[in-house]
Amino acid sequence: MTTTYDVLSEGLEKRFSAVHALRGLDLAVARGTICGILGPNGAGKTTAVRLLTTLLRPDAGSARIAGHDLVREAPAVRRRIGVTGQYASVDGDLTGRQNLRLFARLHRVRGPAERAGELLDRFGLTEAADRPASTYSGGMRRRLDLAASLVRRPDVLFLDEPTTGLDPASRNQVWDAVRDLKREGTTVLLTTQYLKEADQLADDIALVDRGRVAHSGSPSQLKALIGTYAEVVVAHADALAKAAGVLDQLTGAEPSFDHERNTVGAVTGDPTLTLPRLVRELDAAGVPLLDASLRPPTLDDVFLRLTDRKEAVT
Repeated sequence: MTTTYDVLSEGLEKRFSAVHALRGLDLAVARGTICGILGPNGAGKTTAVRLLTTLLRPDAGSARIAGHDLVREAPAVRRRIGVTGQYASVDGDLTGRQNLRLFARLHRVRGPAERAGELLDRFGLTEAADRPASTYSGGMRRRLDLAASLVRRPDVLFLDEPTTGLDPASRNQVWDAVRDLKREGTTVLLTTQYLKEADQLADDIALVDRGRVAHSGSPSQLKALIGTYAEVVVAHADALAKAAGVLDQLTGAEPSFDHERNTVGAVTGDPTLTLPRLVRELDAAGVPLLDASLRPPTLDDVFLRLTDRKEAVT
């Protein structure tokens, strides 16, 4: 079965004066999937989104969005995409219903009132439809913003950090909305600083570092790249250094510390390291142990191990 890609870029480059923001971005997002774009601050994520949504013109490289050339067919690309940025684009002085009618008219959608009603119902905003958007909670405003980006039924939806500043309950509401979009066949490209968000939503992840895709794959594939995480909880802070020495010998990786929890951990790619062996080595070294565990790595571990945060560009 041939895979159809709604976002396909090759060698995209972008400079801002002396800053080389994108250095050859290759990206492939299959139709009807969610792709998470992760990377350090300044790695080029937002620049990539601005290029792929035609807000910037690339200096080199090419891309096709929903089957259209990014540069030569920019108007056609704009007709096929929706964009939700980091900050709500709706007018706080207008009601939710008025906002959606306005967007529908701007996009020349037939039946703007009917389309607004459909989206208000879909995003659970019907009861608040005739209140000014300025009275909405953060989660409601983000859902209204999502609804506005879907007025034209886009093939590809770009979400640039859509849950920034939201509380956990509101974040979950946005996550549910994104999952619904995927079930309906919408292709979603998501940039986020919340690694749990990418883990929960993304079918595939592109880890961007220094203007390129450094690693890509499903969350489980990326986690498999760095092995297992060994974590040790000691009885008192004075024992952290000794526990770290044991982990260093067993894993060959630089340990990380959580001084509030008296915890030290390290990633290991050694498949022979078992929990009994870890406990034996700690006991032999005289480490006063409260707990020890071996667990799969999180995306946080992947992010820290596979990105060069010190040299990221703006």
